[in-house]
Amino acid sequence: MTTTGISQFNLDLTEIVEDAFERCGTQLRSGYDLRTARRSLNLLTIEWANRGINLWTIEQGQIPINVNGGQISYPLPVDTIDLLDHFIRQGVGQNQVDINITRISESTYSTIPTKNAYGRPIQVWIDRQSGNVDANPTTTLSQAAGAADTTLYVTSTANLRSQGYINIDNETILYQGIGSSLTSNANQLLNCYRGVNNTTAASHSSGASLYVNYLPNINIWQTGNPGTNYTFVYYRMRRLQDAGSGVYNQDIPFRLIPCMVAGLAFHLSIKLPNVDPNRVLMLKSEYQEQWDIASTEDREKANIRFVPRNVMYMR
Repeated sequence: MTTTGISQFNLDLTEIVEDAFERCGTQLRSGYDLRTARRSLNLLTIEWANRGINLWTIEQGQIPINVNGGQISYPLPVDTIDLLDHFIRQGVGQNQVDINITRISESTYSTIPTKNAYGRPIQVWIDRQSGNVDANPTTTLSQAAGAADTTLYVTSTANLRSQGYINIDNETILYQGIGSSLTSNANQLLNCYRGVNNTTAASHSSGASLYVNYLPNINIWQTGNPGTNYTFVYYRMRRLQDAGSGVYNQDIPFRLIPCMVAGLAFHLSIKLPNVDPNRVLMLKSEYQEQWDIASTEDREKANIRFVPRNVMYMR
């Protein structure tokens, strides 16, 4: 007998939900059943991200470091969970050199006294913010701002952090300081970098609302040598895409479909009435078995090489 010659089997959301309901001993019957299953599936994918590294969600990215130096923070894509590897690239093409940059903790970064010092970046703190934007404005502009202004005047800085990202109209702005009682006007946002996060610098009228944007970001030290081209290159783990409305395939490789169906069935069995407790335990055991199989397969299969790092101190 001949084979099909096709290797395209997949399940869309509705088919995954139907199979999960059948494992619970019931059937998908209403629109609410689909909505509650979609909600459980989104929670399941978040659980997978917390369990460990999902290889198919690893992506490479690059951030050009400000050629003038002085910029401390750079935003990451909003769906970034964490960075796995990173380095500084100097030059381009055959002349490029990739140099290690050390990841440090928030407590270590906070002890650096000269955070805006010039020099080749050698350390990075990854600020894993939520990616959310405040629903309500934190303050407003007290006077109009031009597209090139690096100081913004606001009604109050009381509820703003000393450094961070804000949204005004359609523009995202990085500010690296706020005014103090020692300045002529305490209600200032200082050292602003305009049009960050793929937005465009624009003029804003007095009274425009400011919304705090909790973008995940990197904070580098040092901030670069003026006139030197540096690029921060990274490999990030992103969030899994949402379950969707019912007609899309899920953001997983085909090899994880059995695990997703088993996990959704277990999650639904906890919520659905009249599911035999023994079936719930069976579904939990099946889910754990499928996860063990999937996570064992979804791993790096290259040899691991450990290289000691020698540090020499000269008197």
